[in-house]
Amino acid sequence: MARPGGNPNIKDYGFPQKYEWPEPCSEKMTLRMPPAMKQAIKSGEIKDWQEIARQAIAQNLGWV
Repeated sequence: MARPGGNPNIKDYGFPQKYEWPEPCSEKMTLRMPPAMKQAIKSGEIKDWQEIARQAIAQNLGWV
């Protein structure tokens, strides 16, 4: 059961936002790629690959 009134110190325990986007990154899409590329990403060859993908798409849209 949740605590009535919530946690007044939630900012001390929440996840910090790493990147500043004008709106929340709440939508999902599926991306097809070769199996070797997926394996390289899953093995950790690219740190923070989700943000790298978001930045690349934003750049192609002319947003950055």
